[in-house]
Amino acid sequence: MKGMIYVNYYYNPCYYPYFYNAPVYNPYNMQGYRFQQYPYWGNMPMYSPGSGRQCIELKDYGPEPFVVNIEEATKENTNFRTALWTGEHLQLTLMSIDVGDDIGLEKHPDVDQFIRIEEGQGLVMMGDSKDNLCFKKEVYDDYAILIPAGTWHNLVNTGCKPLKLYSIYAPPEHPFGTIHETKKDAEEDHDH
Repeated sequence: MKGMIYVNYYYNPCYYPYFYNAPVYNPYNMQGYRFQQYPYWGNMPMYSPGSGRQCIELKDYGPEPFVVNIEEATKENTNFRTALWTGEHLQLTLMSIDVGDDIGLEKHPDVDQFIRIEEGQGLVMMGDSKDNLCFKKEVYDDYAILIPAGTWHNLVNTGCKPLKLYSIYAPPEHPFGTIHETKKDAEEDHDH
C-alpha cells in the first residue's frame, strides 16, 4: 500500500472544532500527526493578542468618547487608584492593591459600584453596618463584584501579587483626574 495517505476518521468536536482541523497523517512528516493551529488563511491568527499592543497614558479621558483594552490598562496600572474616565453619570477607575493590603472599609450612600478582578485574588466583604460584614466571598481573576449604594464593603488582597481591578461608579465617586499612588495618598485625600 505504498503511497497511501491514512486519515484519522475519529472526530471529536471537543478537540477538533473544525472538520478540516482534525489531525491528518502526513507521509512527509516523520513525526506522525500534524495539527493545524488556526483554520484561517495561511494558518495565521486573525487576531493575535499583544501583536498591536500599545501602552496608553493612564490619565482621565472623560467625558470625551473613549475606547480602551480594559484588561491591558488594568494590568498596566501600578497606582492604588487611577481615574481613567469620568463623566457626568459614570466613572471608571483602575486599582492596584498591594499584597496583604485592602481597599479600606467604606460605604457610598448614593453610588452603586461594579468591580471586576483582572489579576490576583482576594476576599470581598459586605454588610449593612461596618460591624456586621456578613457577606464574604473569595474572588479571583475574572470575578465581578456588585455593591449596592449604602452597603459597607471592603476587598482584601489575599494573594502573593498585587490585586489588579477596575471599578465603575454610578454616579462618579472621585474628582476628575484622581490619581492616588498609594493607599495612604487616598486616605489623606479623603480626609481633606
